[in-house]
Amino acid sequence: MGSREIKSPEDMLETPASLEVDGRSRKKLGVFFIESDNRRTAFGRGYTGGTTPVDIHGKPIADLSKTGGWIAALFIFGNEMAERMAYFGLSVNMVAFMFYVMHRPFSSSSNAVNNFLGISQASSVLGGFLADAYLGRYWTIAIFTTIYLAGLIGITLCASMKIFVPNQDQCDQLSLLLGSCEPAKPWQILYLYVVLYITAFGAAGIRPCVSSFGADQFDERSKDYKTLLDRFFNFFYLCVTIGAIVAFTLVVYIQIERGWGAAFGSLAIAMGVSNMLFFAGTPLYRHRLPGGSPLTRVAQVLVAAFKKRHVPFTRSELVGLYELPGRHSAIKGSGKIPHTDDFRCLDKAALQLKEDGGNPSPWRLCTVTQVEEVKILIKLIPIPACTIMLNVILTEFITLSIQQAYTLNTHIGKLKLPVTCMPVFPGLSIFLILCLYYSVFVPVSRRITGHPHGASQLQRVGIGLFISILSVAWGGVFERFRRGYAIKHGYEFSFLTPMPDLSAYWLLIQYCLIGIAEVFSIVGLLEFLYEEAPDAMKSIGSAYAAIAGGLGCFAASIINSIVKSVSRNPENKQQSWLSQNINNAKFDYFYWLLTVLSIINFCIFLYSAHRYKYRTEQTFEAWETKQNILAEDS
Repeated sequence: MGSREIKSPEDMLETPASLEVDGRSRKKLGVFFIESDNRRTAFGRGYTGGTTPVDIHGKPIADLSKTGGWIAALFIFGNEMAERMAYFGLSVNMVAFMFYVMHRPFSSSSNAVNNFLGISQASSVLGGFLADAYLGRYWTIAIFTTIYLAGLIGITLCASMKIFVPNQDQCDQLSLLLGSCEPAKPWQILYLYVVLYITAFGAAGIRPCVSSFGADQFDERSKDYKTLLDRFFNFFYLCVTIGAIVAFTLVVYIQIERGWGAAFGSLAIAMGVSNMLFFAGTPLYRHRLPGGSPLTRVAQVLVAAFKKRHVPFTRSELVGLYELPGRHSAIKGSGKIPHTDDFRCLDKAALQLKEDGGNPSPWRLCTVTQVEEVKILIKLIPIPACTIMLNVILTEFITLSIQQAYTLNTHIGKLKLPVTCMPVFPGLSIFLILCLYYSVFVPVSRRITGHPHGASQLQRVGIGLFISILSVAWGGVFERFRRGYAIKHGYEFSFLTPMPDLSAYWLLIQYCLIGIAEVFSIVGLLEFLYEEAPDAMKSIGSAYAAIAGGLGCFAASIINSIVKSVSRNPENKQQSWLSQNINNAKFDYFYWLLTVLSIINFCIFLYSAHRYKYRTEQTFEAWETKQNILAEDS
């Protein structure tokens, strides 16, 4: 199909130049486009260098040396460390709290926690939307971190006051196994769920903004910007890991020594202190102007493209692809984005016709930058989507491996580690890998790949996904051995009795592998999304990673429900693979099912990553094509 080559204003009068019908001309659409200043856009006009840092009042910062950098990032690190401490502290302790205190079955407790994890991540798009559209990242964090603190206080009250929990008298381990303990009243469960989901809502607003806000503190015009950004995201995830380690050790210790109220109270105190530190750093922060509602801009592109869906690129009334002149962008907080040839149907939204007049509605005519924003958001989707399976494995390990650990010996010499401390080992492996990342991995991999950072962002995501396959496959191998050992030595019906001769530290292999996988995949993904997302949609881009995490939690619950339904046969008295009695269940089959799904997911990722082009590559290609066409025309 032929298309017109759309010339720049200095090369044309009213209509495009000669019609070219060869296949090569298709790639020229938009290399030159009309830069018109005829109409006032819906989002304002004239925001040069759309990513210019401003202070908290929205005014340009005169002296950047007094703001931002690593000092400002430290305050943000502290906030993220406390938030992750609370998040992991709840995720690992809430299953046990619901089982031992609220007298809920393990299966419903783990599903409730999975839903909490899922909501806190999947709803992150709300926080990203508010930050990019109206509030900015600073105020979004400030508001939602306060909501987070309120939820933690509510959970602390639930664990501290007897009125919020069922009667614990005459409820020993045997009664728990038989399910004969007094169940929680409906209103008690309702209260717990309400405060738990308030906490999840608070986390949802924080998560997509913190990493982006931290990255905003570095000057993108610096020659070391790429290196600084790479190190920032590694240190950022190191803080996430430290928060998790504290949750899996100190908080668990407080719970054992002082009770559930003190454990959850320590999380609330940590969150309160981090809030004060975050606000203390306010004079040092660099901010980005919110660019208006990104969802409105996306909707305008879709509507405008639909209205002009029948307009051919060869129409004689065609003026060009609409854009503002010079370096100016129509979107506050965003620089201009070069035209690309992907999703050509969306280019119809930027087709300027003579009939559009001088001041058409933004629902009929959009700028090239606005159209490219939508293209970028679509092109990004497959990469975080491929990390959903990794998050399924992480979610399953948090809940299922705890059940495995209850049947194993957790002694180190004379020291007995609580079962709920077991997830600390992935954190320790992450901590070790991040500490050795620049001294070991980068130099070695640089010799292999030639990449200055050892591996590209997508390569790191791929490495992590591959290692996650090894992790869950090993989980299946060990679980088969563990279950066979339990049946052989008479523990078939004693699934809460530890087997003294089988160490829980065999679980370390799968823990360490999934920790390494998390380092490569999640850190690479966060950096990838921040760099590739449009300027005025950085928080939305970061929310993609959180959404993938949330969908992973929901997918884990859905997979669990399907497996329980399909694998259970009441007529033959056959228990499901995920039976509460783990020694009668078949967790190994379940892990191997996840292995097969992970392999399929990895193949899809390889295909998606192979097709993806980084924005810097596309910009260079557009510039190179433009130079070639100018040379031909001259």
